[in-house]
Amino acid sequence: MKLTNIIIFLIIVLCVAFAVFQFNGLEFLSISSKSLIVPLFTLLYFINVRDKPTFFTLFLLTFSITELSVFAEYATDNYGQIKFDLVYILGNILYIIAYCFLIAEVFKTINVRKVLKKYLLQIIVLMALNIYIAYMLIAIVNPKFMAKSHYLISIELLYNVVMLLLLMVSLISYFYNDNKKTLLVFLGSICIVFSEVIQIAYFYITDHDMLNILQTLLFVVAFAFFYFHSTVKNRKVQLFMLH
Repeated sequence: MKLTNIIIFLIIVLCVAFAVFQFNGLEFLSISSKSLIVPLFTLLYFINVRDKPTFFTLFLLTFSITELSVFAEYATDNYGQIKFDLVYILGNILYIIAYCFLIAEVFKTINVRKVLKKYLLQIIVLMALNIYIAYMLIAIVNPKFMAKSHYLISIELLYNVVMLLLLMVSLISYFYNDNKKTLLVFLGSICIVFSEVIQIAYFYITDHDMLNILQTLLFVVAFAFFYFHSTVKNRKVQLFMLH
């Protein structure tokens, strides 16, 4: 229990340190602080969770490794654009793989045939909404990336599609199961998506410090939800009256 409290304290300290470094323009230190948060959640998961689902464990491990790869990204910053782009592509591919592991974990909670029969209209609406959001996100980053190369925009598009697919699948899973575990995954997915949208606004529209802090806060809250999901039992939670 003491170790758990220490890790939680370190996560809070890293969040505060990120904000302080961000406001003082210390970009490397702020990003480094953020990159250690998910590995600490993963450590918390391994310490406190006995029943560790394979796909969820792979999600946390892959995401943690990718977060730590920020140090490799900074190390290649002075070695040319091609090497920097390769590190960027590898990092995003690992993020995509991590989200695919989480999607696979969510898929375990649903019966596809029953879901299609019961929620076909909702799925169609959600898919249309996801296509629109993905298009809008690409429309924002496209002018920036097209000046460099087409493959970067392809990776960005795939990343956004997988992220939005996670949101859709987690929502359908909650509709279908109506329990606390799926609700927490859905809430975590919402936070991830909003965090990514705000991050795009920070990178490509306006680099206001508060935007970066807000997206990081949502990012941390998302992984708090994911962690709590792994620690609770399945219990009915009536939030949406769609049954």
